[in-house]
Amino acid sequence: MEHLEEKIAHLTRQVDDLSEVVARQQDQLDRLALFVDRLLDRERGRDAEGSGGIVLGDERPPPHY
Repeated sequence: MEHLEEKIAHLTRQVDDLSEVVARQQDQLDRLALFVDRLLDRERGRDAEGSGGIVLGDERPPPHY
């Protein structure tokens, strides 16, 4: 009987530890989802303004065109 009580106590501890890990991961996922939403909103705003592109030097076509 004592062996079963020890096993139950061990399993209960593992469940509690895993629950904490899942809660931390959910918090991180929530923060990342918010970050991605903000980035998407910012990019939509740039597209609406027409300034969505990044200028990399001279925008003229190469000489072979």
